[in-house]
Amino acid sequence: MNTFLSNYPFLLPLLKEILIGTALLLMVLIYHGSAINKVTMRFDRLTDNNLANKEYTWVFFHFYCAFISIALIHMFEVLLWAIFLRMLGLINDTLSAVIFSGSCYTTVGFAPDSLPWGWKSLAFFIAFTGLFSLAWTTSAMINMTNIYRQA
Repeated sequence: MNTFLSNYPFLLPLLKEILIGTALLLMVLIYHGSAINKVTMRFDRLTDNNLANKEYTWVFFHFYCAFISIALIHMFEVLLWAIFLRMLGLINDTLSAVIFSGSCYTTVGFAPDSLPWGWKSLAFFIAFTGLFSLAWTTSAMINMTNIYRQA
């Protein structure tokens, strides 16, 4: 019997990759949005008080603390992808998973593609997560930089 899937055997593995990749991408982006929102709201609340009291040095301090927090958020997201790769059994050791996910997340691409056949497109989902997260971070940092410049 000739079915559609038998004519296109790559569709089922590709569909699996797309569904799992999209689910993981959404999980990481929901975390990113929540974490960035918390950092920016805290920064706004603290710096509003600092500007009102003319405590400009504290505005600078809170800006750098927010910057460090955002950097740690991105590092944690790379670790999340590494954990997903390990949990799915796609990469055997943790260091290789971290290096591969970091390479894809930053879209630098310095690590060789170590994903097995049937999971190759997962690298795109890691890259999409990094692109969206970095763009989101850029907009948050622009708003914080405006307050920093006021001080």
